[in-house]
Amino acid sequence: MRGARVPSAARNARSFAFEHPGAVLAAILLVCIVVASALAPVIAPYDPFDLSSLDVLDAELPPWWRSGSDPRFLLGTDAQGRDLLSAILYGTRISLTVGVLAVLIQAVIGVSLGLFAGYRGGAIDSLVSRAADIQLSLSTLMMAIIALALFRAGLGGDALSRYAVPLLVVVIGLAEWPYFARTARAATQVEAAKDHVRAARALGLTGFGVVRRHILPNVLSPLIVVATTQVAGAIMNEAALSFLGLGMPVTKPSLGTLIRSGYDLIFAGAWWVTVIPGLVLVALLVSVNVLGDALRDALNPRARRR
Repeated sequence: MRGARVPSAARNARSFAFEHPGAVLAAILLVCIVVASALAPVIAPYDPFDLSSLDVLDAELPPWWRSGSDPRFLLGTDAQGRDLLSAILYGTRISLTVGVLAVLIQAVIGVSLGLFAGYRGGAIDSLVSRAADIQLSLSTLMMAIIALALFRAGLGGDALSRYAVPLLVVVIGLAEWPYFARTARAATQVEAAKDHVRAARALGLTGFGVVRRHILPNVLSPLIVVATTQVAGAIMNEAALSFLGLGMPVTKPSLGTLIRSGYDLIFAGAWWVTVIPGLVLVALLVSVNVLGDALRDALNPRARRR
């Protein structure tokens, strides 16, 4: 219809903000965390990786609002005398890097297998589905603990410290691809039964061309939602592994490493070493999950009709 007007991007954004005010706040918080961590080398007061700059006399200094604090360290210091604000900025950067890269690996493997299985069907579909079921029956943390423990036993703790980031990315990425595969498979089966896909087949378009041009663009919405929840899960897995001592080393602090390093100091009075990084981790996970829930509702046609 000529008189019909397509809603603009600005109008859609206003409508989304009105329907999901919590998601807007979560998005603002997430952007602030991401920007602050990305600019850590610029805005951090100190370099937490420079061990030569640490002074044991500065250990366990409280944050600025408590007596005995030092104006040089706004959020206090840890047991090594490291500035906690700088460590949190760099640690959040590492946690986000591991989470995003691990989800990229999950997406590449899972979406490829899911599209292939959903489009071809038959024995290939059964094989991919059974592999996904077996993978999901295993605990991600247990698989990661076994893999990292074997790597440490084989190559030593120094090698684990040197290659901690790529190892965590690969281990977490390979452990949770079935979430993408299941979503892509189900959405592909729905799209493959539609008339425009059948018409493309009848016109002689190859299977790869059909999937790339007619199926993949239409299954991106649920995959985006899965990606947001998986980023939060990957960050949580990295924090858990680092807390257990199998993730990032103390010399390259992530949020999980910072929480672990201050765990023994809670009852000694230096609670801020664990509590403040823990609050940052909670804020990061909550913002990602709230934003993911809002995207799921916004991209779900049934939810919009209700």
